[in-house]
Amino acid sequence: MPHHSRLCALVLDCEVEDLGPHVEFWSKALGKRVERADEDGDGRYARLQTADDEPIILLQKVSHPSRVHLDIETDDVEAEVRRLETLGARRVRNVHTWVVMEAPSGHRFCVVRQQRKPFGPHLNRWD
Repeated sequence: MPHHSRLCALVLDCEVEDLGPHVEFWSKALGKRVERADEDGDGRYARLQTADDEPIILLQKVSHPSRVHLDIETDDVEAEVRRLETLGARRVRNVHTWVVMEAPSGHRFCVVRQQRKPFGPHLNRWD
């Protein structure tokens, strides 16, 4: 059965105690308003406002060194993970509704369920 996927988000992983000042910095640096300063009510995620044809920009409080990772959204997480594994990626771990993956280059990224409905532009269809 075919599934769809596309680049969904750029996630700024921040190894910090308080995400707030970093949300403010990236908001001003990128010229993007803060859409949600505390996405889930736990102080771990914030979202900057982006247009429907742009990737979502998230800031995430983490316990590993700061870095940037990509999220790929899909209407079938397991099918997309399998497709990426055939390309050489490996599953690192399942977290809630998403899967952390590692590319052959060593870069970490996540496969997440569909975040925007409808998907919008730049959609890939995989058979």
